[in-house]
Amino acid sequence: MTLPTWLTAVNFNADGLIPAIAQDHKSGRILMMAWMNAEALQLTAQTQTAVYFSRSRAKLWHKGESSGHTQTVHDIRLDCDADVIVLSVTQAGGIACHTGRESCFYQRLDLSGQTPEWQTVDKVLKDPADIYSSDKSNHTHLQADDAVANNTADTESDTTQIQTNTYSMLQQLDQVLAERKQADADSSYVASLYAKGLNKILEKVGEESVESIIAAKDFANCDESRDKTQYDEARHELIYEVADVWFHTLVGLAWFDIESDAVLNELGRRFGLSGIDEKAAR
Repeated sequence: MTLPTWLTAVNFNADGLIPAIAQDHKSGRILMMAWMNAEALQLTAQTQTAVYFSRSRAKLWHKGESSGHTQTVHDIRLDCDADVIVLSVTQAGGIACHTGRESCFYQRLDLSGQTPEWQTVDKVLKDPADIYSSDKSNHTHLQADDAVANNTADTESDTTQIQTNTYSMLQQLDQVLAERKQADADSSYVASLYAKGLNKILEKVGEESVESIIAAKDFANCDESRDKTQYDEARHELIYEVADVWFHTLVGLAWFDIESDAVLNELGRRFGLSGIDEKAAR
């Protein structure tokens, strides 16, 4: 892969990574630090939303893809040694940390006593269990509508609005997937999949399906009462892997120029119909 000229100026480490610090666009507060590879940095510049690289998963991750707490990027800066990136961002939901806090840097070293001691100085703004609920998986790669998510005054109205937002998201995704079919293979992950052909796309669907099964098995073995952190992480992992399955399935449909509407219409046809009757009618 030939890097654009501006990316060649970046001094990635031996693993092809560079630390990226996200800083609040208005307050200047440091929100988090993560890693980027060349593709993540390029996608961040193209989409103006933060995309990072997970070392543990060895894959790209869009900030907020499970929580809805995406980061809109206003400015990207490179330090004098070209080995650290600083992003100036607007943090959706005001929460950057997976613990439900504004910033990942919520512990302060207290030097007032005889022995230095770490103290938690930021409060939890939202319970992580609520952040990484299954409803949030609908916001993959898109900014969550916090007004809808937090408004419980009118349940029927909220349900309609959420359905509208999800439908709009799928339409936008259909459009992006269609555009990627004409894009250069080096320009994006999806474009590279199209360039490799249908077998590669189907291979990814199978791979992500297996990973979702493993995540489900791991989650089933977790006991919330014994280890809440492990339980929440396993739950998040399952949601993450299922989102990958859905996404790659949509890429496969787009290969055949089939939009998500076709699947939604089929599900709509089945709604309220007995599964036994539906199978008999095939």
